[in-house]
Amino acid sequence: MAARTQTIRRRAKGTATTRGAADRSGQVQSLARALAILNAVAEADDGMTLTDIAQQVGLPPSTTHRLLTTLQQEHYVRFDNERTLWSVGVQSFVVGNAFLRNRHLVQTARPLLRALMEESGETVNLAIIDEGEAVFLHQVECRQMMRALSSLGSRVPLHCSGVGKALLLAMPDAGVTKILHRHGLRRLTVRTIVRPAELREELERSQSRGYAIDDEEHAVGLRCVAAPIVDELGEAVAAISISGPAARITDDRIPLLGAMVRRCAESITREYGGRVARTG
Repeated sequence: MAARTQTIRRRAKGTATTRGAADRSGQVQSLARALAILNAVAEADDGMTLTDIAQQVGLPPSTTHRLLTTLQQEHYVRFDNERTLWSVGVQSFVVGNAFLRNRHLVQTARPLLRALMEESGETVNLAIIDEGEAVFLHQVECRQMMRALSSLGSRVPLHCSGVGKALLLAMPDAGVTKILHRHGLRRLTVRTIVRPAELREELERSQSRGYAIDDEEHAVGLRCVAAPIVDELGEAVAAISISGPAARITDDRIPLLGAMVRRCAESITREYGGRVARTG
């Protein structure tokens, strides 16, 4: 009888342990699903319907709605009753803004970028590298009616954007090769460089002059000049760019803007505690 009781207790304990593991796994799965939903909603400029969200994340509408309701209760998403659309909530902004506050680079660069916008008269951007792409962290818009705008958090390829090329400038050759093999050189416009040898030649020219150029390679009609910000080891931390319509950023103006963006990048590098790279 005692032996039988011990067997039953062992079985009960094993069942409880299995159930606990399953519950923990379910909690992690629910979190992953909720984050996937939040990421999907964040990518939509004008909100998403429940059906669209469910299809994008690959979940049943009932599960999607339950997770959305939980996110809504915590203010990470909000629901527009009139348009029946889900969009990002204020708490998502609070969390994202906390990331920016903790990025001392943004705080350091902000006044210098503002000054660069005033000097150049064009929109100025700050970007970092993440997973082989450039991600925009900060932007100072110019006062021109026609201006280049990039959404904060948006990503651009390294090989055909000004900030991307600038980041490549401060990267070891092996790192450049790894990124090119992983992401390729996708053509976005007729001017996009799609051959590795040509890109490396362009990077050599950029290294010599101290700034990179995006000559309508990422978007037709848009030109950028950019320079890297480096740390104490000379490795890329971020890049800044001056961007605007090709009608204003003309060939004869590029060297002037290039000198501006280079000086600003060097100033931010010094303020950040980095080592200013020598150029030829």
